[in-house]
Amino acid sequence: MRVLLVGAGGVGTAVTRIAARRDFLTHMTVADYDLSRAESAVAALEEHGDRFSALRLDASDEDAVRRALLDERCDVLLNATDPRFVMPLFRAALAAGTHYLDMAMSLSSPHSTDPYERCGVKLGDEQFELAGEWERSGRLALAGMGVEPGLSDVFARYAADELFDEIEEIGVRDGADLTVEGYDFAPSFSIWTTIEECLNPPVVYEKERGWFTTAPFSEPEVFDFPEGIGPVECVNVEHEEVLLIPRWVDARRVTFKYGLGDDFIAKLKVLHELGLDSTTEVTVPSPGGPVQVSPRDVVAACLPDPATLGDRMTGKTCAGTWVKGVKDGADREVYLYHVVDNQWSMREYGSQAVVWQTAINPVIALELIAGGIWSGSGLVGPEALPPRPFLDLLTAYGSPWGLREEI
Repeated sequence: MRVLLVGAGGVGTAVTRIAARRDFLTHMTVADYDLSRAESAVAALEEHGDRFSALRLDASDEDAVRRALLDERCDVLLNATDPRFVMPLFRAALAAGTHYLDMAMSLSSPHSTDPYERCGVKLGDEQFELAGEWERSGRLALAGMGVEPGLSDVFARYAADELFDEIEEIGVRDGADLTVEGYDFAPSFSIWTTIEECLNPPVVYEKERGWFTTAPFSEPEVFDFPEGIGPVECVNVEHEEVLLIPRWVDARRVTFKYGLGDDFIAKLKVLHELGLDSTTEVTVPSPGGPVQVSPRDVVAACLPDPATLGDRMTGKTCAGTWVKGVKDGADREVYLYHVVDNQWSMREYGSQAVVWQTAINPVIALELIAGGIWSGSGLVGPEALPPRPFLDLLTAYGSPWGLREEI
């Protein structure tokens, strides 16, 4: 399989390190707007010979991406950029006749008059508008194939197929006990994306009502995470699983809650109150004259790159899917989860836990597609595909998943 990887940040670089150990990969072209980042990722894989190469590429330039896919004779485009670039990359892969994978879907926008009750443009709506074209193309567009969304959706499908006869609720629950030495505020993932998903109105799904929204950070609950992480307060956050899972899995309710912590939430609220979460450019004076900048991009530039925090980070991160329902006439409640210890991921791969946990899942998906185990055409989420081969391969990669009976 020949892959065009667009984005050589923390997750993209972790993708290269994981994929380098797998035989299914014939060649991966690592592309980034900053050529030095792509070259650095490739240089670290010198012992893998000519299976990796670097390319400068602007993810917003749809035609340039299409040409790169054709010139590099790629079978698939793996999108490791932030969600702003989903649509040009999505359309470029469709135009080039290749498969497509991403880890986050096209952006949402709140309802203009009732943002905390009704959905406006939902995550992924722009992509689903092109679902028919993808179906006719005969190519597979696999959306939301990171860890959350991604592995969490695979867990949902597995629960529906093998663990339950009826499902009352599927709730993705994410928590960690990670700390970063020397920083009071150092997000372990892209702050641009974190602001987007945490400050937008969260979406909840109920079978009788459909999709609707609530206020940010609503419905707090304390969830006890496994492997020593312990109790963490989680709140509603906008996330793709709530938009994807109900399309393929029958459940009466679907939610996503994230363990952010009071201090993190307070800082996000301050950013919002100051307008520093905005993506609308403002004019700022400079020695060279006025320049246009996005406040959110300034915030991101002022914070440390999450990919560089691994040596200062300690603790574990947990991604998982809590499911409540009925099996063989009895109530059942389980938590399917995946935990990564930062010390282990740094030692084994040189990548911090959060980006590594995100990156392993699209690599597994690529291997399943290369082997014909996952196949099909059109736009799908991970829950539309057989879960067992994915979970077996996750364990074979040396990072097993767990299942905890709650009752």
